[in-house]
Amino acid sequence: MNKIRKGDEVIVTTGKDKGRRGTVLEVHADGRLLVEGINIAKKHTKGNPQMGEPGGIIDKAMPIDESNVLVFNPKSKKGERVGIRVEGDGSKVRVFKGTGDVVDI
Repeated sequence: MNKIRKGDEVIVTTGKDKGRRGTVLEVHADGRLLVEGINIAKKHTKGNPQMGEPGGIIDKAMPIDESNVLVFNPKSKKGERVGIRVEGDGSKVRVFKGTGDVVDI
């Protein structure tokens, strides 16, 4: 069970986007995340006249390592670490480490 999933709201803890908040768009198998509006890079593209695509410089979201983000807790209004707890019926749920609240409501 992954601690960070697609659709989670996360806060960046390190790097140029420290303190910014965004939604996870993709989770890669190697532990990197694609977060909306975070880690934007300039990409130079060559135009393709046959396809009707113009060339130029575009902004592209690049992956960020999952160790550099925390899941946003709406109750405490800050990022918290996430753990996994096994319920009485044997199912697993994600919980915030600080408060013990369930992440998936």
